[in-house]
Amino acid sequence: MDVSRAAQEMREGTEAKDLDIGKYNALLSVEIFDPTEVCNEEYRIEDINGTWYRFCYQRQTDNPAVVIMNGMLAIMWVGSAIIFLLIGKKIIQPFGSMEYLATELAKGNLSVPVKAEKSKFFGRFLWGMDMLREKLELDKIRELELEKEKKTLVLSLSHDIRTPLSAIDLYTKALATDLYDKEEERQQAVAGISRNTEVINNYVEQIVEAAREDFLQMEVNNGEFYLSEVIRSLVCYYTEKLERIHTRFIVEEVPGCLVYGDENRMIEVGQNLLENAIKYGDGERIQVSFSEEEDHVLVSITNSGYTLLQEEMAHIFDSFYRGSNSENVRGSGLGLYICKELLHKMDGEIYAGTTKDNEFTVTIVLRKI
Repeated sequence: MDVSRAAQEMREGTEAKDLDIGKYNALLSVEIFDPTEVCNEEYRIEDINGTWYRFCYQRQTDNPAVVIMNGMLAIMWVGSAIIFLLIGKKIIQPFGSMEYLATELAKGNLSVPVKAEKSKFFGRFLWGMDMLREKLELDKIRELELEKEKKTLVLSLSHDIRTPLSAIDLYTKALATDLYDKEEERQQAVAGISRNTEVINNYVEQIVEAAREDFLQMEVNNGEFYLSEVIRSLVCYYTEKLERIHTRFIVEEVPGCLVYGDENRMIEVGQNLLENAIKYGDGERIQVSFSEEEDHVLVSITNSGYTLLQEEMAHIFDSFYRGSNSENVRGSGLGLYICKELLHKMDGEIYAGTTKDNEFTVTIVLRKI
């Protein structure tokens, strides 16, 4: 910088001998350039009005601004290194554990625990994932035990069925070959067939019941919770969803009361009922209303567009039952059945009905604390 300023001053008319070197901090001397002369200082050659001059100068390493800037750069570099190390330890490394866990779960390996992670960012998440792994492992063991019991029962009943089936076969062959001469004997054979058929029907009912029993694990942890918290969770999720499909979502004022049951299971019940209202309604309106009777609170979910036949109402809470209005709607016929089973375990009740305005209403009954 000083060399450039001095060179410019000389180009403007100042002679080298008249140049005030003192006002240039880094400049040591200015003289006509002589290639044979040795200079031990750093210098720069400049063309001044046709004459070459050597400008000798020294570097200023003690400039406070330069020192401060270098210090700040060093601090920034060290800080960046520390941040990257923390990111690697607290974020990237835990991702390795999550990737390993996801891979093992996908393979069906549920027995390998997840190493605890102290990171506040992922510690609780990995702990939750490990709890999920343990839950899946327990469910798998319970499912295998249940499957074993069911297979044992089915094999036992299948063996028992063979006896009445053989009797029916004998009676049928005897009747087909006119083995019985008397009408009384033939009537006894027919009665034997009917009796053994009834026995087989009983065995079949037991098989069906065994196949249906506990096909869903619906554990309930009863306690007390605020109904308003359940409704708030449902409204938070379904408001946006119903806005997207242009359905009016009306929720009346929620009673501020404690009710008996399982809060998470109650949210599940509400989700099932609202999903049904979306799938089987006409998309115009869904309303959630409340009323109180003695020591119970009633929650009613109503949707416009009732299309279910009246004679089908008695079966809508049966497992795997699907009404005539479900022809083009995906589902398993378990939604209302699950709601009924969960509410019964929470000392509650559920029933359905229609209104004169062609609306379908499902009402939940919960016990107040």
